[in-house]
Amino acid sequence: MSDRPASWRMPTPKQMEKMAALGRKTVSRERGLAPDDDLPQEYWEALLADPRAEAKPASSSGGTLRLSQIPQHILRVGCRRCARVVEIQKADAARLNGPDALWKVVGQRLLDNTCTQRTGRHEEDGCWPAFE
Repeated sequence: MSDRPASWRMPTPKQMEKMAALGRKTVSRERGLAPDDDLPQEYWEALLADPRAEAKPASSSGGTLRLSQIPQHILRVGCRRCARVVEIQKADAARLNGPDALWKVVGQRLLDNTCTQRTGRHEEDGCWPAFE
């Protein structure tokens, strides 16, 4: 049985031609930008007006910060290999590793201690961290 209501019908060929013709009329005839063209001023204004424009670079939000520099109370690291996610409170992480420990090292240690992907080969073992 179909999930469609009884009133749903396939368009006739004439209706499909009419819809296609209507779609062709609404297509813009303006020339697109070439790869070496300058972007319009409106594009740059919209880009700079976006609140994310003032955000810190992604590299500083990753594992390069020390635990004492991270503003979040819950720290989360995921594995790109097995899709596991491990969370720890910042206070617990600082108590176990010290406030000056790098989050990258702490997160890798958390994943390694609970890793389920063990093959016996050093090159393949372990989790691949993704800091959130």
